Amino acid sequence: MNYAGSMPSAHATRAGLRSRTVARVRAASRGLQALAPAVDLGVRLFVASVFFKSGLTKIATWSSTLSLFENEYAVPLLPPEVAAYLGTGVELLFPVLLVIGLGTRFSAFVLFVFNIIAVVSYPDLGAVGLRDHQTWGLLLLVTLLHGPGKLSLDHLIARRFPAP
Repeated sequence: MNYAGSMPSAHATRAGLRSRTVARVRAASRGLQALAPAVDLGVRLFVASVFFKSGLTKIATWSSTLSLFENEYAVPLLPPEVAAYLGTGVELLFPVLLVIGLGTRFSAFVLFVFNIIAVVSYPDLGAVGLRDHQTWGLLLLVTLLHGPGKLSLDHLIARRFPAP
Protein backbone atom coordinates (compact mmCIF):
# COMPACT_ATOMS: atom_id res chain seq x y z
CA MET A 1 0.00 0.00 0.00
CA ASN A 2 1.15 3.47 -0.67
CA TYR A 3 0.58 6.57 1.49
CA ALA A 4 -2.90 7.13 0.05
CA GLY A 5 -4.02 3.66 1.09
CA SER A 6 -4.09 2.18 -2.40
CA MET A 7 -1.96 -0.67 -3.83
CA PRO A 8 1.32 0.33 -5.52
CA SER A 9 1.16 0.44 -9.29
CA ALA A 10 2.78 -2.21 -11.47
CA HIS A 11 5.19 0.44 -12.68
CA ALA A 12 6.32 1.23 -9.13
CA THR A 13 6.76 -2.49 -8.40
CA ARG A 14 8.89 -3.01 -11.52
CA ALA A 15 10.95 0.10 -10.70
CA GLY A 16 11.58 -1.19 -7.18
CA LEU A 17 12.56 -4.63 -8.48
CA ARG A 18 14.89 -3.05 -11.04
CA SER A 19 16.47 -0.87 -8.36
CA ARG A 20 17.05 -3.86 -6.04
CA THR A 21 18.50 -5.91 -8.91
CA VAL A 22 20.90 -3.12 -9.87
CA ALA A 23 21.98 -2.77 -6.24
CA ARG A 24 22.65 -6.53 -5.99
CA VAL A 25 24.61 -6.59 -9.24
CA ARG A 26 26.73 -3.64 -8.06
CA ALA A 27 27.37 -5.36 -4.72
CA ALA A 28 28.38 -8.57 -6.48
CA SER A 29 30.66 -6.60 -8.79
CA ARG A 30 32.35 -4.93 -5.81
CA GLY A 31 32.83 -8.34 -4.18
CA LEU A 32 34.41 -9.77 -7.32
CA GLN A 33 36.59 -6.69 -7.69
CA ALA A 34 37.84 -7.22 -4.14
CA LEU A 35 38.93 -10.75 -5.12
CA ALA A 36 40.79 -9.61 -8.25
CA PRO A 37 44.19 -8.95 -6.60
CA ALA A 38 44.24 -12.46 -5.08
CA VAL A 39 43.26 -14.02 -8.41
CA ASP A 40 45.94 -12.01 -10.23
CA LEU A 41 48.52 -13.27 -7.74
CA GLY A 42 47.19 -16.83 -7.99
CA VAL A 43 47.53 -16.81 -11.77
CA ARG A 44 51.10 -15.51 -11.49
CA LEU A 45 52.01 -18.11 -8.84
CA PHE A 46 50.52 -20.99 -10.80
CA VAL A 47 52.19 -20.27 -14.11
CA ALA A 48 55.49 -19.27 -12.50
CA SER A 49 55.66 -22.54 -10.56
CA VAL A 50 55.40 -24.55 -13.80
CA PHE A 51 58.33 -22.82 -15.44
CA PHE A 52 60.45 -22.61 -12.27
CA LYS A 53 60.07 -26.34 -11.54
CA SER A 54 61.12 -27.09 -15.10
CA GLY A 55 64.23 -24.94 -14.61
CA LEU A 56 65.06 -26.73 -11.35
CA THR A 57 64.75 -30.08 -13.12
CA LYS A 58 67.12 -28.90 -15.82
CA ILE A 59 69.87 -27.84 -13.38
CA ALA A 60 69.42 -30.98 -11.26
CA THR A 61 70.32 -33.19 -14.21
CA TRP A 62 72.47 -30.94 -16.39
CA SER A 63 73.99 -33.73 -18.49
CA SER A 64 70.48 -34.96 -19.35
CA THR A 65 69.44 -31.39 -20.14
CA LEU A 66 72.35 -30.96 -22.55
CA SER A 67 71.50 -34.29 -24.16
CA LEU A 68 67.86 -33.26 -24.62
CA PHE A 69 68.87 -29.98 -26.24
CA GLU A 70 71.31 -31.81 -28.53
CA ASN A 71 69.02 -34.69 -29.53
CA GLU A 72 65.35 -33.91 -28.82
CA TYR A 73 64.70 -30.18 -28.84
CA ALA A 74 65.06 -28.36 -32.14
CA VAL A 75 65.50 -24.81 -30.89
CA PRO A 76 65.77 -22.57 -33.94
CA LEU A 77 68.82 -20.35 -34.53
CA LEU A 78 70.79 -21.39 -31.43
CA PRO A 79 73.44 -24.02 -30.79
CA PRO A 80 72.10 -26.66 -28.35
CA GLU A 81 74.40 -25.72 -25.45
CA VAL A 82 73.53 -22.01 -25.72
CA ALA A 83 69.82 -22.90 -25.94
CA ALA A 84 70.13 -25.07 -22.81
CA TYR A 85 71.76 -22.27 -20.80
CA LEU A 86 69.36 -19.59 -22.05
CA GLY A 87 66.29 -21.78 -21.60
CA THR A 88 67.27 -22.76 -18.09
CA GLY A 89 68.08 -19.16 -17.20
CA VAL A 90 64.69 -17.98 -18.49
CA GLU A 91 62.91 -20.69 -16.48
CA LEU A 92 64.73 -19.76 -13.27
CA LEU A 93 64.76 -15.95 -13.45
CA PHE A 94 61.51 -14.80 -15.02
CA PRO A 95 59.15 -16.87 -12.86
CA VAL A 96 60.68 -15.23 -9.78
CA LEU A 97 60.06 -11.79 -11.27
CA LEU A 98 56.53 -12.86 -12.17
CA VAL A 99 55.80 -14.00 -8.59
CA ILE A 100 57.05 -10.84 -6.92
CA GLY A 101 55.44 -8.74 -9.62
CA LEU A 102 58.53 -6.86 -10.74
CA GLY A 103 58.68 -6.11 -14.44
CA THR A 104 55.62 -8.30 -14.60
CA ARG A 105 54.42 -7.54 -18.10
CA PHE A 106 57.93 -7.96 -19.51
CA SER A 107 58.37 -11.23 -17.60
CA ALA A 108 55.01 -12.50 -18.84
CA PHE A 109 56.02 -11.55 -22.40
CA VAL A 110 59.37 -13.37 -22.14
CA LEU A 111 57.71 -16.50 -20.75
CA PHE A 112 54.94 -16.28 -23.36
CA VAL A 113 57.52 -16.25 -26.18
CA PHE A 114 59.55 -18.95 -24.40
CA ASN A 115 56.40 -21.08 -24.18
CA ILE A 116 55.84 -20.74 -27.94
CA ILE A 117 59.47 -21.67 -28.65
CA ALA A 118 59.11 -24.72 -26.39
CA VAL A 119 56.08 -25.92 -28.37
CA VAL A 120 57.77 -25.31 -31.73
CA SER A 121 61.04 -26.92 -30.59
CA TYR A 122 59.62 -30.19 -29.31
CA PRO A 123 57.79 -32.08 -32.05
CA ASP A 124 56.82 -35.02 -29.79
CA LEU A 125 54.84 -32.85 -27.37
CA GLY A 126 51.53 -34.67 -27.78
CA ALA A 127 47.96 -33.48 -27.28
CA VAL A 128 48.08 -33.25 -23.47
CA GLY A 129 51.36 -31.35 -23.51
CA LEU A 130 50.03 -28.99 -26.14
CA ARG A 131 46.94 -28.28 -24.02
CA ASP A 132 49.16 -27.57 -21.01
CA HIS A 133 51.23 -25.11 -23.02
CA GLN A 134 48.07 -23.48 -24.36
CA THR A 135 46.80 -23.03 -20.78
CA TRP A 136 50.09 -21.53 -19.63
CA GLY A 137 50.19 -19.28 -22.67
CA LEU A 138 46.67 -18.05 -22.01
CA LEU A 139 47.46 -17.29 -18.36
CA LEU A 140 50.61 -15.45 -19.38
CA LEU A 141 48.61 -13.51 -21.95
CA VAL A 142 46.10 -12.50 -19.25
CA THR A 143 48.94 -11.22 -17.07
CA LEU A 144 50.60 -9.52 -20.02
CA LEU A 145 47.43 -7.68 -21.03
CA HIS A 146 45.84 -7.11 -17.60
CA GLY A 147 48.99 -6.38 -15.62
CA PRO A 148 50.17 -7.74 -12.30
CA GLY A 149 47.37 -6.45 -10.07
CA LYS A 150 47.62 -4.76 -6.70
CA LEU A 151 49.66 -7.50 -4.99
CA SER A 152 52.88 -6.76 -6.84
CA LEU A 153 56.02 -4.67 -6.59
CA ASP A 154 55.04 -3.01 -9.86
CA HIS A 155 51.87 -1.70 -8.21
CA LEU A 156 53.78 -0.47 -5.16
CA ILE A 157 56.36 1.27 -7.33
CA ALA A 158 53.65 2.91 -9.46
CA ARG A 159 51.93 4.21 -6.30
CA ARG A 160 55.20 5.51 -4.88
CA PHE A 161 56.35 7.07 -8.15
CA PRO A 162 53.24 8.01 -10.16
CA ALA A 163 53.61 8.76 -13.84
CA PRO A 164 53.70 12.48 -14.65
